[in-house]
Amino acid sequence: MIVITAPTGNIGRRLLSLLVEAAPAHGEELRVVVRDPARLPGSVRGRVEVVAGSHGDAATVERAFAGADAVFWLVPPDGSVTPEEAYSGFTRPAARAFATHGVGHVVGVSALGRGTPQAALAGLVTASLAVDDLIAGSGASYRALANPSFFENLLEEAASIRQDGVFTDTAAADRPAPMVAAADIAATAAGLLLDRSWTGVDSVPVLGPQDLSPEDLARIMTEELGRPVRYRRQTLDELRSELLGYGLDEAFVEGMVDMKRAKDQGLDAVAGRSPQAVPATGFAQWCAQTLKPAVLAAPEAADAR
Repeated sequence: MIVITAPTGNIGRRLLSLLVEAAPAHGEELRVVVRDPARLPGSVRGRVEVVAGSHGDAATVERAFAGADAVFWLVPPDGSVTPEEAYSGFTRPAARAFATHGVGHVVGVSALGRGTPQAALAGLVTASLAVDDLIAGSGASYRALANPSFFENLLEEAASIRQDGVFTDTAAADRPAPMVAAADIAATAAGLLLDRSWTGVDSVPVLGPQDLSPEDLARIMTEELGRPVRYRRQTLDELRSELLGYGLDEAFVEGMVDMKRAKDQGLDAVAGRSPQAVPATGFAQWCAQTLKPAVLAAPEAADAR
């Protein structure tokens, strides 16, 4: 029995699709934890067991993890509370349930940066690494998928790219850093969940094929979209004001600012790329398949998504 949390999210829905097809051949049953079962694709509803509720709720995870052999764990974003509450606070009931029900294997979505000078001052990344420690203490064998920033973050810039040819971030324009596609994270998770020959606690970096600076991203987007795209660097103060304007928790906003600062100081820098379990998606490929349709969509259709 494999349990999937956040099965309708960016990573979870891709993972669910992979496992629905592959699990029967491995003799695995699937169970999902979802707040709103109606959001599950109709094609999978009859092929998985559904536990309705939040996977941050103690009663829900007690039901969900009973009889589970493996769990995919993802903390959903919640900017209404502090980083500690959003990450460790959300995970504590699950960590207790892992121990209570003897869950043997857990695969979690985490971040790069462990062991770096920036790790303790990296805001939301620091909070994410604390979740890894919490799960590792449950007794389950654990693999933390150590991810850099996602390509999919750029989908939030689709309207700006469409209207003004501009995308925004806080990184130095010429600083290269790894990035990854959500599909690659899902594929790596699927492999670990289906082949549970691994033991102990470790992290698994999931990276794109090359480091890219914002200038590199602008150049590739210009080529793939067939229109000029340029990068505008936002200051951390501008980011802070923008996020506070959305009504997010002040401590959570500072966690986001600290994470961005740490990334610009090299938090995601990796010494080298070891072979990965799945081929890495290149940024140009992702642009053609995912970003271009979003940017070229009519504004009404884009808003509807």
